[in-house]
Amino acid sequence: MLADRVDKIATFRVMAVMDRAKALQAEGRHILHMEVGEPDFATIQPIIDAGIASLQRQQTGYTQALGIPELRQAIANYYKSDYGLEISPARIVVTPGASGALLLMSALLVNQGQTLMMVDPSYPCNQQFLRIVEGAAQFVPVGSEQRYQLNGELIGKHWQANTVGVLVASPANPTGEVLSKLQLQDIAAAVKARNGVLIADEIYQGLVYGERCHSALEVDAEAFVINSFSKYFGMTGWRIGWMVAPDWALPGLEKLAQNLFISSPVTAQHAALAAFAPESRALLDQRRDAFAARRNVLLAGLKELDFDIAHEPMGAYYIYADIQRFIDRGRWRNSEDFCFDILERFGVALTPGTDFSPTEGGHFVRFAYTLPEAGLRDALQRLASAIAE
Repeated sequence: MLADRVDKIATFRVMAVMDRAKALQAEGRHILHMEVGEPDFATIQPIIDAGIASLQRQQTGYTQALGIPELRQAIANYYKSDYGLEISPARIVVTPGASGALLLMSALLVNQGQTLMMVDPSYPCNQQFLRIVEGAAQFVPVGSEQRYQLNGELIGKHWQANTVGVLVASPANPTGEVLSKLQLQDIAAAVKARNGVLIADEIYQGLVYGERCHSALEVDAEAFVINSFSKYFGMTGWRIGWMVAPDWALPGLEKLAQNLFISSPVTAQHAALAAFAPESRALLDQRRDAFAARRNVLLAGLKELDFDIAHEPMGAYYIYADIQRFIDRGRWRNSEDFCFDILERFGVALTPGTDFSPTEGGHFVRFAYTLPEAGLRDALQRLASAIAE
């Protein structure tokens, strides 16, 4: 018999879209994949070579629960070079992807019946990590007028007796919105005034276009910051990420990591060391520039097709578009109807906003610009055909 919590965990809708897209592809259809948040670039060769070299050295055993010392130091150096922050490597916790960090954070901070405040719309799995520890997400609906982000006023208005802290994301999934340093200061002050904990999801940092991205650690040295090698560093399948945690949290995190994971994948840890080399960073920055060009193509094309996009996303590789005007015309009932119809008839795989928002997601769609520019232009042509009907 299944535990009750299993029934409470919602299906990740994007996976249903992806499964159907792959089934159609297996039938010989040409499917344009814009649904899953995964870079279409393979891991760069220096990282692959480092992983191979690690295997050839027979480094195949368990490591320390918090990660190998060399990688923890390399991540600390990254905060110094990119953000001007002095972070002790002892505060770096290497995890099996950012998902591993989110699970550790939930288990460390949230008791049964407690909540963590976050925006609606947001990454859908966050609430499921909290369900695992018998906590809950406390959603605060935000719209384009707030740039889909929390602020100090909203935190004060919605804080409850059982609220443990606030989870923000910058750049954010699904909106691509970035928090400025002033916004982060406002949020951090509101959380601190209520003796809460600030957690920042920064896994898309490095993929920011036109402005510098700030870390929550610049405004709150005690913040929990979660990052990953999956997005900017292009190591999705390697399952390697990290968390920066305050000193007081480290004994608990180590104990949890020992029991939940034993350690993060050893080959991935040694491979990730190569991600910080100057030649690797140059290659990764070239890919960032390619994403910026793709964003410009897709954004302009969607606006021409009358998709409602409140403002230009400044990070990640997503565009979150309002399709209410198409729904009002009667062709589609909601975003799920839209996405599955577009997939079945036109071969473009998109993510319905219901994955990210329980309140407004029925009239939003997320586009991932994880296709070359030619593929994006093809997708825009197919969408134009669908809308013209």
